[in-house]
Amino acid sequence: MELPVDYKVGQAGVSNDMDDSFNNMTMALGLAVAFIFMILAAQFESYSEPFAIMFALPLAMIGAIMGLFLAGSEISLVSLIGIMMLMGLVTKNAILLIDFAKKRINEGIPCKEALVEAGRIRLRPILMTSVAMVFGMLPIAFGMGPGAESRAPMAHAIIGGVITSTILTMVVIPIIYDLLHQCNERKMSSSS
Repeated sequence: MELPVDYKVGQAGVSNDMDDSFNNMTMALGLAVAFIFMILAAQFESYSEPFAIMFALPLAMIGAIMGLFLAGSEISLVSLIGIMMLMGLVTKNAILLIDFAKKRINEGIPCKEALVEAGRIRLRPILMTSVAMVFGMLPIAFGMGPGAESRAPMAHAIIGGVITSTILTMVVIPIIYDLLHQCNERKMSSSS
């Protein structure tokens, strides 16, 4: 169909509003990551520890996308809200691990020993919060209760992200932190 001059085809109404909402949520996720990094950098007075902690976020995203895929859900506004919730829990787990290890390193314990001890001692609180979150999300994931089926993608993303990030955080984050710690030590020794 040929359109007269000065006419065009485009989205309008609800479809346009949904695109705007999706773009705004994506921007909010990016800002949330930036704010988390800035707060962690201020708290740890360093950029390396927050970087190691922030490395947990992609690990959670892998699980969130896998959870959505396995449940047959799509990435939507509701699932993005779940991913935003997931970012807070995942960073908390990494903070528990790194903060304990940093305190032990400051007491004179070698980095690798401090990380192993942090993993052993902080495993229980990390597992407790992760298991509580997964079991708390199960009724929503199964669509139990009024309106739960519309919130199910949020639960699918959270459950998948929490499971993978809990497992991978206990392995990958100590490795990343150890590598960063070694780089920092090399810089300190070469500058002095």
